[in-house]
Amino acid sequence: MGDIVTVIGLVKRFGDMAAVDGIDFAIREGEIFGLLGPNGAGKTTMISMMSCLIPPSEGDIVVDGASVNKKPIAVKQVLGVVPQEIALYPTLSARENLAFWGRMYGLGGKALSSAVDEALELAGLADRAKERIEKYSGGMKRRINIAAGILHKPKVLLMDEPTVGIDPQSRNHILGTVKDLNSSGMTVLYTSHYMEEVEFLCDRVAIVDHGKIIAQGSLDELRRVVGDLDIVRVGVDDTLAPEILDVILRLDGVEKAERADSTLEVLASDGGAALAGIVSALNAAGEKVHSAEVVEPNLESVFLHLTGKSLRD
Repeated sequence: MGDIVTVIGLVKRFGDMAAVDGIDFAIREGEIFGLLGPNGAGKTTMISMMSCLIPPSEGDIVVDGASVNKKPIAVKQVLGVVPQEIALYPTLSARENLAFWGRMYGLGGKALSSAVDEALELAGLADRAKERIEKYSGGMKRRINIAAGILHKPKVLLMDEPTVGIDPQSRNHILGTVKDLNSSGMTVLYTSHYMEEVEFLCDRVAIVDHGKIIAQGSLDELRRVVGDLDIVRVGVDDTLAPEILDVILRLDGVEKAERADSTLEVLASDGGAALAGIVSALNAAGEKVHSAEVVEPNLESVFLHLTGKSLRD
């Protein structure tokens, strides 16, 4: 299938700061495309421009043949948006919220009633439809937030960090819902700073940092960026001496070393061999080792390799 979304030279400035700084990518019809990056990387700003909430400073986004600069109404008609913040009225029930948003999409009568019923079933909350949103758990609110974005069966669904701050059960339900929506033919743009979600869901991924795409491609293509390098992850005290990183960087096979709070992350050609040297160096310096693991190449190691820092920073 062809491209249903094309992002061309996208820039968004707020004063002297470029939150999005020259972004180019395309999303194929029928795929799940991931934007992966730490908080503050520019993902939400891209979603806001794509959904026509804010205009680009430069560049354009074309969705199903319509430009956000020239035909924003046409763009909005084919989009569904699941924002990072909960876009629901707390004193209304789930059914009342969905009926309201359905009317905003132009639905009415039997079509609206049917769409609301389907959305409640998809959210797994048909039996709680009459309860007010303010009585829902965080995970339940997130599920209705998604239901509100798909009432009109959009061609493209934009999902901005839809699993932030929820319980594992609701998170698994949401990930399954995204898979189901995609299986029904819906194209999905999924933003997250959770590497494992993107690896589970996405056909292709763009890794974003400081408003720029630093790598993009399929999961296999991105993993090849680091070749056979492993991540060695060691739990340490928050008070780890900064000079320890210099000692570890001098160990054989170590490419990068970085600390994020109480975790030391090292990129090495042979994780098992490097782990022994890292633990020895920490013990020699009088530092405590609380945990240790070797992780095969993944999107975390790609990010660490390209930026020298952890995706979780």
